This record gives sequence, structure tokens and C-alpha cells, in this order.
Amino acid sequence: MGMNFKEKLPIPKEIKEQYPISQKVAEIKAKRDAEIRKIFTGESDKFIVIIGPCSADNEDSVCDYVSRLAKVNEKVSDRLMIIPRIYTNKPRTTGEGYKGMLHQPDPTKDPDLLSGIIAIRKMHVRAIEETGLTAADEMLYPENRRYLDDILSYEAIGARSVENQQHRLTASGMDIPVGMKNPTSGDLSVMFNSVVAAQKSHNFIYRGWDVTTDGNDLAHVILRGAVNKRGISIPNYHYEDLMYMMELYDKYDLVNPAAIIDANHANSGKQYMEQIRIVSEVLHSRSYNNDLKKLVKGVMIESYIEGGTQPISENQVYGKSITDPCLGWEETEKLLYKIAENC
Repeated sequence: MGMNFKEKLPIPKEIKEQYPISQKVAEIKAKRDAEIRKIFTGESDKFIVIIGPCSADNEDSVCDYVSRLAKVNEKVSDRLMIIPRIYTNKPRTTGEGYKGMLHQPDPTKDPDLLSGIIAIRKMHVRAIEETGLTAADEMLYPENRRYLDDILSYEAIGARSVENQQHRLTASGMDIPVGMKNPTSGDLSVMFNSVVAAQKSHNFIYRGWDVTTDGNDLAHVILRGAVNKRGISIPNYHYEDLMYMMELYDKYDLVNPAAIIDANHANSGKQYMEQIRIVSEVLHSRSYNNDLKKLVKGVMIESYIEGGTQPISENQVYGKSITDPCLGWEETEKLLYKIAENC
């Protein structure tokens, strides 16, 4: 019974010293961060596409996937800002199932947190070195983000975490965009309160330190759909939903109003092929209303090399999701070109 302390893990500074980033990687991140900032402040009208596997479960297949994105990026970078999803932490509603590479660097084996910390850092660095694309990850555990804070260009706070005070306060000390998802209940006021908190300065305890933050002027909203009390998905990507979200932005005292629309999760009812249609509708809504075009900065899409999902096993299909189902590469590539043409 109780909590068993297994071993004291290295602090982020020690991991960064053992697995440092090169000058090349630091320069890529600085350049990408500056370009992404211009999109959120309205200086650039590029459209953001945060895209990749539901969970980053294998270094080779993830880096293979990101290299494919990089080839598309060469052709569409004048219109799109492609940010790979390399999600190494996965929330589990019941606490069961694969919790991400941080916990299980090998999904078929027991958790090994030290190996996981090293594995996620090495994977992120490799992806940048091989492709020139810095990535997004989910801030599921605020205290752990410093293992990757010199690498990431975007972070999302999920529907189950958005009401948590430590997530909000930690987001206020970040210097990259942080997207706050609406909670599973669909209550947009919860999401907006989280953005308000993240944009303000705070004083709190973080990793045993007394810290102060300056506030994050790039904190913004992500619409991901909701689930009603009967467990039925309720989308919030339709034109009327976007207009209501814009009305709420007008009521809150926020800088750099911005929204990302998550095409999967409750917006698609996890019907992954629906993402193609949902993205098309979002693009149409933007083209119909110029104010929406300025506010809706991008979309989030779950995609991998092979479409669908599979159970965890010793003989897994290479590049196929082991959590939520994802678009396959063929559909993904077509969708990216379509977005570039219509954004």
C-alpha cells in the first residue's frame, strides 16, 4: 500500500547536459519560433497545420513520418506552417493503456521512466536534425516539460488538464504558443479562463522553486469537440461554433486572439477519415468570413504512415497508431496540398 519511491530521476538540466542540442538545432528552433510567433500576432497570414500521430510510439517510424512531412513542406512552406505532432505523453481516461513513450519507450514492455525521458529527448532532437522541423507535444505533466523546453515550438494542454491550476500557471511562463483545449464538457468559458490565466504573470511553486512568470501572450484556444452526458460526441467546428467562439474572444481581455481547430477527437467522433471533410469545412468558414480567417490560425490533424489503429503487440504494423486511429500517409499528403491551395 502507499507510494513506493523507486529512484530519484535526473533534473532537466542534467539530462540536457548529457544530451545537448547542437548549434544547428538551436538555430532551427529560433527561426521557426520567430516565424510561428508572427502567425499568432497577425504579422504573417500563413496557416498552421499541427499534424502527426496520436502518440509517438516508435522513434524510427516517427522520424520517417516527419521526413515525409518535410518533403511536402518544401513545396507548401510559402502558405503553410507545418508543425509535426510528436506526442510523447498520453492521457488515459481510466488510467489504463499506453501512456506514451515517456512512460514506455517500448510499448510492449513495462514502464521505464529514466529510459523514457532519454528516449523522448533523443527522438525530438533526431527529428529536428533530419528534417529541420521543430514539433508540438502535449503538456500532460507540467513538471516534466523542462526536459524538452529547449526543443519544442508548440505545446497543447488537453481537455482533461485545462482546468488544472498548475498547467495554467506553467503555461504563463512559456515562450512558445500554448493551446488550451476546451474541456470534454464543451464549456468554452473554462477554456477561455485558462487562456486568461496563462496570459497573466504569476508567482508559484515549480519543481521545488519559488518562481515568477511574465505571462504568455501566445496562449490561445483549441476547439476539439465535446461529449455529452450520454457519451455522444458534440462537434464545435461548424461556422456557428466558430462565430460563438469569436464572440467570446471579444468579451475577454486577451491579446493575440487565435484559435486552432482539432479535426479529430470529439469533433470527428474519432472517425478519423472525417478529418478530411472537417478541415474542408473549416477552410470554407474562413473563406466566408474575413474576421474568422484572421482568428482561426490553423488546424490539428491526427495522421501517421498507415491509416487506422492497431493493438499493442510484438508484431506491430510499422507506422500505424497504437492509440486513436489516424489518417494514412496517402490521404495526409493529398490533404496538405489541398489545405495549401485553399487556405
